[in-house]
Amino acid sequence: MPLLELTNIRKDYGGLRAVDDVSLHVAEGAIIGLIGPNGSGKSTVINLIAGTTDLSAGRIVFDGDDISDLSSDQVFRRGIARGYQEPSLYFKMTALDNVLLPVKGQRGEHPWYAPWRRFWQAQEEEHASSAIDVLEQVRLLKDYDTLASDLSGGQMKLLEIARALMGGPKLLLLDEPTAGVAPKLAYEIFQQIGRLRDDHGITFLIVEHRLEILFDFVDYVYVMHLGNLLAEGSADDIAAHETVREVYFGD
Repeated sequence: MPLLELTNIRKDYGGLRAVDDVSLHVAEGAIIGLIGPNGSGKSTVINLIAGTTDLSAGRIVFDGDDISDLSSDQVFRRGIARGYQEPSLYFKMTALDNVLLPVKGQRGEHPWYAPWRRFWQAQEEEHASSAIDVLEQVRLLKDYDTLASDLSGGQMKLLEIARALMGGPKLLLLDEPTAGVAPKLAYEIFQQIGRLRDDHGITFLIVEHRLEILFDFVDYVYVMHLGNLLAEGSADDIAAHETVREVYFGD
């Protein structure tokens, strides 16, 4: 059974059908690419999975449970985290504070425990230690006390991944994680993604336009066009697919 399965999902905005009966599945522990021209519906698919956009039709099953009607916070608690095309950070907070935000079950946030430090101090220290470990994994430890606004574009992308990791996700949805990032750092971001999959078993579904980088890391690729699923296969299959080359690459 796949970790994530989409069955005939659809999203209508009035008379516009942004996603039209798309079905795909994501195996546990895989890195899956979702590509296509601008406006093909890729980001809408990510939003539908994350629960930030409501389905018009279809079914989304994650880890054996139907999550089609869950809100975004419920989806997050089930084990799905996401990143955005533009980093969605708290820019006047440090990197460490940004990473600490999504921790689940923080005792200090409960009104019964918050007034008494002894009930939550040890847990806060454990969370801070975990956040330091996560920042080290994405090579941002030296910037732990740097405001998010002072990081480079690539570092912001890595910080967003680090913040998502603190939620303990099984599946991480990334929407153009290398957009606006210098080529060297863009490749390093994907190297980090590969390490996180190998070391922690995290599954990735990634929307990305820089195919020369994406194709070096993915296990499987889905191609969208005009809201439909146009093709699927290995990176080599997709690179050689005549219709994909015509629609996507302009050959």
